[in-house]
Amino acid sequence: MLMCGTVAGSIPGVSFDQMKLQIKLGVPRSLQQSLDIEKVKSVFPYGKILNVEVVDGGLICSSGVHCGRNGDKNDDCYIVNAAVYVGY
Repeated sequence: MLMCGTVAGSIPGVSFDQMKLQIKLGVPRSLQQSLDIEKVKSVFPYGKILNVEVVDGGLICSSGVHCGRNGDKNDDCYIVNAAVYVGY
């Protein structure tokens, strides 16, 4: 995963592991309680996550596909918006 706005060597003497991340997720309210924050954190390959904030947002719409054998209960598609703030 390459984070937009961060380029190797962009700050001399500072490594990616020294990055400090704050994450804000716009999630539909009905899904917020089922969100696995630790799983979200696990997708960031470097840096220290200082905070994950979940706010009302995102979208639930139809995907047009309902696959019962995969455990789907409907054809809902869930969209979450993410903002990642990067600092050192």
